[in-house]
Amino acid sequence: MSPKVRALVADDDPDLLEMVTDAVVRLGIDVVSARSGGELLDKLAERGPFDVVVTDVAMPWMSGLHVMHSARAAGSACPVVVMTGHRDEKTTAQVAALGEHVVVIYKPFSSLELHAALQECLGEAWA
Repeated sequence: MSPKVRALVADDDPDLLEMVTDAVVRLGIDVVSARSGGELLDKLAERGPFDVVVTDVAMPWMSGLHVMHSARAAGSACPVVVMTGHRDEKTTAQVAALGEHVVVIYKPFSSLELHAALQECLGEAWA
């Protein structure tokens, strides 16, 4: 039996954080939650590695994209699901700069869209 998949979910909106965390848990994935970019960074360092990170873009102090760019620079190739309401060129370019194993879902999204994004990121690791 393969080890359980671990996810780190980050969003500064408590209602969305709870909804996404609950949806991911219902898929049989262990979840650690973070309420800010700073907390996301801390939990990546302290509780990692994770099989996938699900993060909002816009968070106080440090965005989810800034954290994931820092993680990539440190050598982490962890798959990322980026949640955003921004559909601008700057955000698109920042997401693309994360490289492979990144999926974007646009707010508002359904639990089915979240499930599909996780499936795409995790692939064989989540069978």
